[in-house]
Parts: sequence; C-alpha cells; structure tokens
Amino acid sequence: MSEIDALWGFLVALAVAALLTPLVARLAARVGAVDEPRERGLALRRTPLLGGLAILAGVLAAALLWLPLDRQTVGILLGAALIAAVGAVDDTRELSPGVKLVGQVAAALIPVLAGVRVEHITLPFAGALDFGSAWGGVLTVVGMVGLMNVVNFSDGVDGLAAGVCAISAVAFAIIAFDLGRTSAGVLAAIVAGAALGFLVHNFHPASVFMGDCGALLLGYLLGCTAVQGSLKTNALIALVGPLAILAVPFLDTSFVVARRLKYRRAPWSADAHHFHHRMARIGFSQRRTVLYLYAWTFLLAGLAVAMRFIPYSDNHGHFRLGWSLVMGALFLLVLAASVYLVVVLEILKLKRLRAWQLRRADPDTTEHEIVERVERELETGEFPALEPERKR
Repeated sequence: MSEIDALWGFLVALAVAALLTPLVARLAARVGAVDEPRERGLALRRTPLLGGLAILAGVLAAALLWLPLDRQTVGILLGAALIAAVGAVDDTRELSPGVKLVGQVAAALIPVLAGVRVEHITLPFAGALDFGSAWGGVLTVVGMVGLMNVVNFSDGVDGLAAGVCAISAVAFAIIAFDLGRTSAGVLAAIVAGAALGFLVHNFHPASVFMGDCGALLLGYLLGCTAVQGSLKTNALIALVGPLAILAVPFLDTSFVVARRLKYRRAPWSADAHHFHHRMARIGFSQRRTVLYLYAWTFLLAGLAVAMRFIPYSDNHGHFRLGWSLVMGALFLLVLAASVYLVVVLEILKLKRLRAWQLRRADPDTTEHEIVERVERELETGEFPALEPERKR
C-alpha cells in the first residue's frame, strides 16, 4: 500500500458518503429518527439523523477495496458496524446511558481482541512504559470509549464534528505514513474522505445530522487509527500527536464535564455550555463558529505533524538550535491562537477583570450588584463579551 492507495480510498469514501447521505436522510425521516429543535440546541428546524450510516457505508466500501482484509482490519470494520448500529438505535429510540456504554465497550473490544491495542508508549523525558497485553487491552478499550464520547459530546452544531474529524484524520494519515504504518494511513484517509462526503450535506444549513450513529463511529475510527498509526510505535510523537490533534474536542469535553461535576450533575447530562454554545451566546454565527474551531484544530494538528517532520532533535537528546527555534516559534503561534480563543470563549473568567468592566460601564453600580452579576455570569456561562458586535 502507498499514498496513492490512500488517495483512492479517500475519494471512494467521499463519493459513497456524499451520494448515500440524502438517501439515509429519507430513511431517517421514515423511521422517526429526527432531531427536534430544543432550547439548548442551535438547530432551528426538524432535521433527520442517521447520517452516520452513510459515513459507515463510505468507510466499508473504500476499506474493502483498498485495505488488506487481515485480522485487525476485519476487527476494526466489525466494531465500526456494531457502534454505528448502537448509535442508530439510540437515534431512533434513545437508549439509556448504561446500555449505550455497554455497546461502546463491546464495539471497542472487537478490534482490541483482534490485536489493535497499545501495549507500550514512549513518554516525553521519561522513556518507554510497558503495559503488557492484558493491561494494554484494558487501557485501549477505555481510551477508545472515551474518544467516542468526546466526539459525541462535541457534536452540537452544523458541520463541526465532521470537519474536525476530517482534519484530524488527515493529520493521522500523514503521521502514520511517515512512521511506516501504511495500513493505518490508508484507513485514516478513508475516514477523512467519508467525513468530508457527509459534510457536503451537513455544513450549515445542514440538511441532515450524523447523530450518535455518526459521532460514535467517527470517535471509534479515530481511536483505531491513532492506535494503529502512532500509539503502537516507540516514536515520541506516538502519545503527543493524538493529544494535540484531538485537543479541541478533548478540551471542550473536559470543560463541560468539569462544570457538570462542579454543580453535581451527571457527566452525560445535556446542557448549553459547549464551545459552540458559548460562541453562539457572544454573537457568532454557526458558520463562523465552525470555521474558528476548524482553524484551531488545523493549527494543533499542524503542530503535531510539524513535530514529526521538523528535525529539531537528533533523537538522542541533542537539539539543533535553528530547527528548535522554528519549532518553538510554531508552538508559540499555536499557543497564542489557543489563548485568544480561550479568551473569546470566556473559558477563563477573571472576577476582578469582569468587575472592573462592569464598574467602568456603569460607575453608579453598587458593589453588591457587581458581585451578584459576576457570580451569575460565572455560574451560567452567559457573558456578553461581544455586545457591540450584536448591536451592529
């Protein structure tokens, strides 16, 4: 297999997913798998779900043509079919969290039992860490289930999950090929193609949603490509790469879950405090929201790829000054962009700064009123950072 196989797999998956998505949308409408507008959601009309079935069809069609059907590939595809089925049932009948979790674990177990697992990793400045087959399998299942839910939690605005997963999959493909993991590289390219094929119909204004069927599937497939493409190697990028590439959905989920735990709510309960909800509250359109988050994902994924290709080290603990400065400049660029978005999203709200803003806007406001308003904003996440933009 080569990069040409990856390109063909990408194109086949894209075409199949793009062609089948409208048909899947009609099927969803017939069986009642339709997302209704909700107060916490950003959708304004009834929208069919089950778009993940078209993504699955694209992945299966391309994989059967361009991947060797060895034990691990068959395990990955069987697990993909199972998790898509679990998500489809949930989109249609709404499974309980416990039943859905059992389905996720079962789907992750299939490729793990087929050999898709992490048995050792290389930690920065610490060296290799060996888990062994049993613990490696357990950790892989936990990681894959976690990633499924991370993608699922972040899927809340037109085109977001599909676009972020496509960018991530392309980065995984590039790194996998450079590490000599050609099968994983082709699979990652196929996942990117299927996600983009679906995105044709899912970008705002979306005519169909992927639903849990697609979000769980994409999280599962990205987990498989991360394990096969980098985590099973001894390269330093093996652990750092996936964390950087998937940082946006990881950060989104981490902040939301931490908030739910803080206010003693179930981690899986729904709310309106994801990144895209915050952006909507401060005046961003859906397109602007996803483009900002695409750009953030692209920068982080680009940094991960750069870490693999820029020769800043000789792999023996000695750094090359010139290339290290280039790498440092890229890191600072990504860090600056990330800090900017953190400020825009008001993830870190400084009480003193907000109190100063309120006092400056209305000098007659009492101290008690200021404290009360700041506390309310911190609790609800409603923070009018871009009010001037709203009035235009």
